[in-house]
Amino acid sequence: MSESTSPSLLRPDRDVGIVGYGAYIPRYRLPATEVSRIWTGGVGGVPIKEKAVAGLDEDVVTMSIEAARNTMARAGDVDPARIRAVWVGSESHPYAVKPTSTIVAEAIGATPDTQAADWEFACKAGTEAFQAAIGFVGSGMAQYAMAIGVGTAQARPGGALEYTAGAGGAAYLLGPAEESLAVLEGSFSFVTDTPDFWRRAYQHYPSHGGRFTGQPAYFRHTLSAAEGLMSALGTQPGDYTHAVFHQPNVKFPSSAAKKLGFTPAQIAPGLLANEVGNTYAGSSLLGLTAILDGASPGERVLLVSYGSGAGADAISLHVTEAVLERRGRATSTRAYVARRVEIDYATYVRFAGKLRA
Repeated sequence: MSESTSPSLLRPDRDVGIVGYGAYIPRYRLPATEVSRIWTGGVGGVPIKEKAVAGLDEDVVTMSIEAARNTMARAGDVDPARIRAVWVGSESHPYAVKPTSTIVAEAIGATPDTQAADWEFACKAGTEAFQAAIGFVGSGMAQYAMAIGVGTAQARPGGALEYTAGAGGAAYLLGPAEESLAVLEGSFSFVTDTPDFWRRAYQHYPSHGGRFTGQPAYFRHTLSAAEGLMSALGTQPGDYTHAVFHQPNVKFPSSAAKKLGFTPAQIAPGLLANEVGNTYAGSSLLGLTAILDGASPGERVLLVSYGSGAGADAISLHVTEAVLERRGRATSTRAYVARRVEIDYATYVRFAGKLRA
């Protein structure tokens, strides 16, 4: 691989790409109007149409396993025993002390000769794992590594986040470029200490910085990461067929895309917030699965995540011929979106465990 054009551009020593990918979204949907009905009497607008809600038997572990199994189905003949790392990024791991990753690795047959770890960086924990997997494979330490981003975060009853805090995510198997359906061109990260959203130990619900989460947090980091990557690669918005951004709602990613010079048509395939909500660590990675479900060989894709605290990862990918055959091996993301079962607020309260003695 050629030498990086910028010292900030992240590139592995050997070419790496996505060998398999998979999504998972719970079937239950809570309309935003239900939240509004309970807390505001239906007065005022809502930020999205509805959000996905995990069932009583679903959590980050079960959703990660489903996404990982879809990923392995698309990867085809890859022996799970050859996966040298299984990493799960989330801010809603079910255990405070016990990894999610070992359970997932066991479920897909990757144990015992593998590395496993849980990643945290709010909503960009999934792309942190994704970049680390690229490094693991790109350095030659592993032939394959799996990165997962899944969320099912809680939101304070009646708070702004209750409208959008959804559930779901995606998994990716990273491996050699010659086996990949999308090859990495480079990545770029931008982080600062910007406390826009946080949750201390023993607190059940996170604290939210209100309007502070917009300009100095989401937009500054998202735009800086995307601009830094495109500058280092010598690309511009018109060079990309598709772009996907972290989706805390519909307005933020649409505004970020417009500020950068992307058109609504470029972001449309991966914009799932209106139907699924904000899946936190799974948000941008889930959107990427929807893009790959319909992408054509030769197309370029820009992925930009965002995590409170704060930081953003921008990743550029080039789609290969392999995408045409592999995407049909597992359930598509839009199929998961379509298999909806609407629930009311009371059912949501039960499923989300909001009633406590």
